Amino acid sequence: MSLPNSDAEEKAGFFIAPSIESEWGEDNIDHQTLLLQRADALASENRLKEAIDVFSMALRYGCVRPEKLSTLLDCILRNFKKNVGGEPAAQPTVKTRDSESNAADVFSCPGCARFLGEPVTIVCGHSYCKRCLQRHMFSKCKLCGEDVTSVSGELRPNVVLCSLLEKLFPDEIKRCKEIAEIEDLSRRKHFEEAVTLANNVVKSDPGDVLVRLCRAEALAGLGQYTRALRDLEPLCVSSTKWPEGYFRKGLILQEMGQVENSLLMLLHCLALDQHYTLAKKELEKRLHQLLSPAVENVKVGLRETVQSASPHLWSKTVVGEVQEEDVQAAPPLEDSEENGGASRSESPERRSLSRAHSLRTHGCPDGPPGEEGLKRVCSAPQLGDQGKGALLKRKLSVCEAGPSFIYSMGNKQKKQGGSESVGAATGTSLPCMTVPLELLQASDFECSLCMRLFYEPVTTPCGHTFCKSCLERCLDHTPQCPLCKESLKAYLASRKYNITAVLEEVIKQYLREEHLERKRSQTEETKELSDLTQRVPVFVCTMAYPTVPCPLHVFEPRYRLMIRRCMETGTRQFGMCIHDPRKGFADYGCMLLIRSVHFLPDGRSVVDTVGGKRFRVLERGMKDGYCTANIQYLEDARVSDAGELSELQGLHDRVYEQARAWFRQLKNRFRAQILQHFGAMPERELDIQATPDGPACCWWLLAVLPVDPRYQLSVLCTTSLRERLLKIQHILTICGASPTSGSAQPCS
Repeated sequence: MSLPNSDAEEKAGFFIAPSIESEWGEDNIDHQTLLLQRADALASENRLKEAIDVFSMALRYGCVRPEKLSTLLDCILRNFKKNVGGEPAAQPTVKTRDSESNAADVFSCPGCARFLGEPVTIVCGHSYCKRCLQRHMFSKCKLCGEDVTSVSGELRPNVVLCSLLEKLFPDEIKRCKEIAEIEDLSRRKHFEEAVTLANNVVKSDPGDVLVRLCRAEALAGLGQYTRALRDLEPLCVSSTKWPEGYFRKGLILQEMGQVENSLLMLLHCLALDQHYTLAKKELEKRLHQLLSPAVENVKVGLRETVQSASPHLWSKTVVGEVQEEDVQAAPPLEDSEENGGASRSESPERRSLSRAHSLRTHGCPDGPPGEEGLKRVCSAPQLGDQGKGALLKRKLSVCEAGPSFIYSMGNKQKKQGGSESVGAATGTSLPCMTVPLELLQASDFECSLCMRLFYEPVTTPCGHTFCKSCLERCLDHTPQCPLCKESLKAYLASRKYNITAVLEEVIKQYLREEHLERKRSQTEETKELSDLTQRVPVFVCTMAYPTVPCPLHVFEPRYRLMIRRCMETGTRQFGMCIHDPRKGFADYGCMLLIRSVHFLPDGRSVVDTVGGKRFRVLERGMKDGYCTANIQYLEDARVSDAGELSELQGLHDRVYEQARAWFRQLKNRFRAQILQHFGAMPERELDIQATPDGPACCWWLLAVLPVDPRYQLSVLCTTSLRERLLKIQHILTICGASPTSGSAQPCS
């Protein structure tokens, strides 16, 4: 078991090279695998302490990817939720809104519950703000549970939705752009400029917690952790419970060397959202560091610093941390640029010493560093007696009093919960907005292909929206976006044309009359396509027979459209006729029933069909490139006279035996081909008039016998069973088989 290249390079640069694996050999690698399996089993059974011990033993045998600790993390999270009295995370469900829903519900991001600025529509059809997707805040869609880890590459905003939001809510869009600019400055490490811009935005809207979060990131980049934590407090109160606030707070506490408090914040984040990807990965890395042997996990530079640090320097670090806690108890700083230097930036050396001190403090001399600290994090909430109350408040007060109690930026009264926090008047929910109906027009929701109101709008990965049926018709011809010509091969291969929920909901809610009219016209078109006697789609290709399988490879755009319509209307049927040089297709054919359709990545499909009723063409037509026909179904004339029926039954039995003799005398390769393509010969039927098309063996023989299609067509169109049996008998006789002959030869 080995690390990826990137992890290996980082390990070579920062960690002491492991020597255990090279000394113990391959047998112990198998032993490590057994230990990991045992640890996973213990964690699954919720035997936390035993699982930690076994995981720690496994990591002594060599390198293990942090992802292997996911089962242990799940166990820790279950215990954490139980101990703090947290409610288990609800399973993702699709939200439904009634007609009186507020606009805030429609135009809010399911990920952060804020205004849907720069919306991006993902594969499942739900739209999120670009920020949530860029930061990989969750692994599953909040509304439907669809996996979103495959959402990668360039995120293209929904063009139609962006234009609509800019038209309806220009002020909110402006605010979203300002926040995006702050985050862009932080990404480019222009932290001071980011803080300045964030201060200006906070002055205009002090209740916007997202701006405070962006400012906290910039302040953390400057090393001003005290101010950063104060900005994060409104996101970590009981009334808000925004997972990202806990996550960011955990990262900052880790930089300050407060390992246990950092772990608690990350656990709080996952307790609120078990699919928060970044927090899960971060916790897996932390667990890996805590459980791994010191020789494999302590950074070279950090270890040298810890070992060579003088007692005077070490005590200085501890004093510095005490002073920092005193600063935390001071009154909160004002949100202005004048306080930019109120908190001093911590040097990299001090941060390294703080982290080293935390590891040393919480470590165990006989075991992996931090292992005992990890056990305390997981088990301390179980302490319930009064004698351990002080330890509980000091170490894990977040479990009962909320995260702000552990690291409060307010005064003593706020620490004790006697005063409302900064975030009491703030929240992450979207403020009440009203959609300006006078600005909303049906032309804002017009498909660029059919020039009508969107019906089942679908958004492509490039951000353009079309009616579902319109897009599918275009992809039948070329796997490119009809507007920007970007390749949609991967989108076509997935065939996940999910409806864009936001647009569909807005149309239904604010354009009811237009939507009903559009739905009515679509229903009429579908009803017209569902009629199996008028304008029936006809596939001009080969002969088809009742009860006989007829597999098809569909690659022409017109027939791809035809097959899809047959599936959408629910009929799952179309006609099959052979080509006629004068009329286009023959006067007689057979209906085919679609049993299954296998779509290939490039849009082609393999369609498994079986023959149904025979028909006669009354009138020919054309629709969207493929042929149509008004048809009349055929039925065999029934024989009522007992003597005539007995004679017909005898003829059927003789032809059946003649056919079996012919089939037995075929060469093995011929028989194998027939069985593979058409299946075995049907059994003899007792009632030869049970179906309108007569015995199934007649059609099977007609399909496998080497006969000209025009002769086969003459047999297909007859409604006399006697005539059909005589023609088949004649064909078998020509092929060298007869009921009285002892041998039979196939036709050449």
